Amino acid sequence: MRYYSTNKQTPLVSLQEAVVKGLAADKGLFMPEVIPTLPAAFFETIDQLSFQEIAYRVADAFFGADVPADILRQMVHETLSFEVPLVQVDDKKYALELFHGPTLAFKDVGGRFMARLLAYFIKEHGQKDVHVLVATSGDTGSAVANGFLGVDGIKVHVLYPKGKVSEIQEKQFTTLGQNITALEVSGTFDDCQALVKAAFMDRELNERLFLTSANSINVARFLPQAFYYFQAYAELKRQGRAANLVVCVPSGNFGNLTAGLVAKRMGLPIKRFIAANNRNEVVYHYLQTGEYRPRPSVTTIANAMDVGDPSNFARILDLYETSYPAISAEISGTTYTDEQICETVRETYRKKNYLLDPHGACGYRALTEHLTAHEVGVFLETAHPAKFLETVEQIIGEPVALPDKLQSFMEGKKQTVALDATFDAFKSYLNGL
Repeated sequence: MRYYSTNKQTPLVSLQEAVVKGLAADKGLFMPEVIPTLPAAFFETIDQLSFQEIAYRVADAFFGADVPADILRQMVHETLSFEVPLVQVDDKKYALELFHGPTLAFKDVGGRFMARLLAYFIKEHGQKDVHVLVATSGDTGSAVANGFLGVDGIKVHVLYPKGKVSEIQEKQFTTLGQNITALEVSGTFDDCQALVKAAFMDRELNERLFLTSANSINVARFLPQAFYYFQAYAELKRQGRAANLVVCVPSGNFGNLTAGLVAKRMGLPIKRFIAANNRNEVVYHYLQTGEYRPRPSVTTIANAMDVGDPSNFARILDLYETSYPAISAEISGTTYTDEQICETVRETYRKKNYLLDPHGACGYRALTEHLTAHEVGVFLETAHPAKFLETVEQIIGEPVALPDKLQSFMEGKKQTVALDATFDAFKSYLNGL
């Protein structure tokens, strides 16, 4: 499989080059040359397969020509060493719980798969001293850092906005040490993301260092997120409720939604998608008007969605050949204030005995408001509520038990490098490596 840039100003590249480079030379994002359609027989029997077997079939469609079958199967099984349960919240609405992995967030899937794929390429081609740059608004940093922790030949540099991630999220990537360095940036997530992109475009840095990215701009991060959409469908099919499926995705940088759209292109019978936003409503505005106007992000209690210029929107435009009618026909949008998010968390806990995190609350509320009588809805519960402990406890007025996985992170010592939100400061740091 070859990969092209969404800006279409560079030649096609191999999977290895797309994964290692992360960003194309023309500043576009890599996309697979072909999105393969899975055979009808696969969907007819999908409810008889395990999650790992389902995911392997999806992975094989994209990566099978570049990675031997036994190694790819091992990557998938090691990545998905935890459950992804579909939990019924009320009659027609289900939570796909993506927080049962090592860092209790959905990004464990993409982070763990990418770590294994990149490690394979490094070993096969004798590369060493690869530097992974990753910007995070919360969960990406911990998922990537833990996915790459201890991997020979790879050093990870996590950029995050100072004071704008929860303490638990921060502890998950600032306490690891070894080959992980946390960079505490005096700015926003958008600043962190801009620094990473600028580093990839700097010729001097790239001649001296082997740089790659583990944000969802990397194809090895976002494509594996398609796995769990197939899992949700398979579970609903087992229950006889897979018809007229609507999927609601809490959206920040839009890699998760893009993976869902790819799954649909592969033949997965999803009727439509809802992109649930907080007050960072750039894509919501586009879905209403057809005009895309990036602007600085604003801080909310659903911090992983605090993105003012989502990178993966370029992939969505590419998938639909920039057709606003085509995009708006399959994707609708919602936007919620902090007050509405709090109300949803509190009322769902009180009435349904289900505890949402602030991001999942946006997804559940969107289904509650926009699901029709003949549809069944799945929303992605993207992180464990305890990752936002202080916020969630304040909303529901009672303590939330901290899972053992999180407790172990909280006991670690924070280690960071302070950084101004300027490229000169970041370049100086990288030149010192």
